[in-house]
Amino acid sequence: MWNGLVGVVKEAYTASLGEGVVPRPVMMPLVRGELVGLIWVRPLKVGQDALAGIAELANIAAAAGADEVVLAWETHDVATACELPIVGPAPCLNMVLASRDGHVLHQFPYSEQLVSRSPEGWASVAPDWRPAPAPQPGVELVPPIQAAVNFSFTPIELDHPDPFGVTVVLMEEDGYRVSLTEAFAR
Repeated sequence: MWNGLVGVVKEAYTASLGEGVVPRPVMMPLVRGELVGLIWVRPLKVGQDALAGIAELANIAAAAGADEVVLAWETHDVATACELPIVGPAPCLNMVLASRDGHVLHQFPYSEQLVSRSPEGWASVAPDWRPAPAPQPGVELVPPIQAAVNFSFTPIELDHPDPFGVTVVLMEEDGYRVSLTEAFAR
């Protein structure tokens, strides 16, 4: 499952960078080893809104009762949005695999190869994936990612017959892009 998720995220990054866009942070909750879906962060304003928006990715994982979560983000993008120092390699796709018992950070650094530039100045790039450092169990995560990990395993208390379904609807209304797998689609 892990290698499949890494492959999907790398393909998505390659496609987005080719269009001149850095992909937004995404969370992939798992319940008993089954992927719930993908949740991309809503459009963010720099600063506190970005910190909160990334942490709120955890809501669907918590509502689903996730056993594990995978979060993916780009080092420079999250640091800039959250007004944090850049920690670790940049540019770099980061993926953390987390459970209640801990987490492991996987980093996939890359260099950007210019493919083209639009008349407006937007650059289309292709990632040249560099050797990945060894996985880092228990390493300190940037604050919004750590918050998302922590909140993913905190039960959501909603007085509603379908707390998962209502959480999905509320997240979508707030601008998060939610793509559920068939087993979890309502």
